[in-house]
Amino acid sequence: MYGRNAGKLLREVACSESGHLTSFNNILFDKVIQDCSEHHLQLQSLMRKIQDQGLDIQTTRNSDHFGAVIHHLSLIRNKRCLMAYMNHRLEIIRSLRWKVGRELPEEIQQKLTQSERDYFKNHSLALESYMSELDLELTVDMVPPKDPYIQVRVLEDIGDVLLSSAQTTLLRHSVHSLRRSDAEPYISQGLMEEFLG
Repeated sequence: MYGRNAGKLLREVACSESGHLTSFNNILFDKVIQDCSEHHLQLQSLMRKIQDQGLDIQTTRNSDHFGAVIHHLSLIRNKRCLMAYMNHRLEIIRSLRWKVGRELPEEIQQKLTQSERDYFKNHSLALESYMSELDLELTVDMVPPKDPYIQVRVLEDIGDVLLSSAQTTLLRHSVHSLRRSDAEPYISQGLMEEFLG
């Protein structure tokens, strides 16, 4: 109760591979919230007990006071651990927008809660709105390319698409020379790969 579950939650984050998202641990998260509720109830009970005895809460230094301090500090620690867990997950979710684009792969979506999916969607909309105001695609070419065109191999049938220069049919196993900015969204979705040889 005194921070054990919250510690387990943070150890899970520390043991996970950097930048990789694990499934949301509902069970442990709910246990920490339950611990917070229990600490809060104990804290209220001890504060009421001190008041009922007619003692000043600010100056009293008895066992009830120190018990209240322990519950208060445990409550704060648990809340900080919950916020650290959520902040870590949200940082990864924000970085996914830059790595994989607008659409999250199914294996990543399965690891997210509904509120995290909504967060990703709202973050993407805000980023797209900002980019449209600037008329600049910020998510392409995080490292400046040497050549604006790349050779790509199509991994799955995509069909007819309108690229910046012309309309093209992208069929499975075909190789094309495309502008990097046109190819990046398809590469990040796993529909094509850069063809190096």
